[in-house]
Amino acid sequence: MTQTLNRAPALGNIAIGAVSFIGLITFCLPFIVSGLAARSMAGSTRTVDASLLLAIVVAGALTIAVGELVRAPCAGNLTRSIALLGALVAIDATLRLVPSFLGASPIFALIILVGFVFGSRFGFAMGALTLMLSAAITAGVGPWLPFQMLCAGWIGLAAGWLPHYRAGRVELVTLTLFGFGSGFGYGALMNLYSWPFAAPGASADLGLYWAPSLSFSESVERYATYYLATSLVHDATRAVATAGILLVAGPQVIRLLRRFLSRTAWIASG
Repeated sequence: MTQTLNRAPALGNIAIGAVSFIGLITFCLPFIVSGLAARSMAGSTRTVDASLLLAIVVAGALTIAVGELVRAPCAGNLTRSIALLGALVAIDATLRLVPSFLGASPIFALIILVGFVFGSRFGFAMGALTLMLSAAITAGVGPWLPFQMLCAGWIGLAAGWLPHYRAGRVELVTLTLFGFGSGFGYGALMNLYSWPFAAPGASADLGLYWAPSLSFSESVERYATYYLATSLVHDATRAVATAGILLVAGPQVIRLLRRFLSRTAWIASG
């Protein structure tokens, strides 16, 4: 049992590293393939990439979740840990049913808080599995889903790296600023998924869209212009909403999660 517990952190770190590396390459394909492939080929390849990435992300997230759960020191605590994982994912996935406005959604705040309290590996699993379940609930399954899962997983992962302070106000400010930044980060990454085929067949070059003939620097410049023109306001709304929820409800939720943490004897992971 001790040997299994010792292997769990390494298993989680390896899974996160592999999933994140493959995912990052997939997100950056528009820059990697610039000048190397026809646009139509890039679009069809993107769908295949999404299908493969979905299997990788799901397998990686489940591996991380199991790696976290087997660290519980006894069967009773293991059962509580599994129940807590299922409840948190189910609650957060259900929150996606709450009507959103211009990208504002309450699901990211809980992912951040769970990652902050329970650790980075569990935060990654929480984010990825929440987006998977919420997509099933809202009929939002599609080639974009693995990219959403990976982005949400990264948010939970990074939340687990945030420093913990004795002063509650400092923690709250840190979480609020992180939530604000994650709103823009999520949108900027998700745009990379759709950007290569955002305007198929466009007759005019508006200086916004990707083309295989662009150089790396031109692709970066165009993407920055595209993001500012199409998504900045949308992502700003998400950022403000996430930060606002963390600011208002963060202290109460953190106390509740830490109470569960102590009762399940869960060891927070970095």
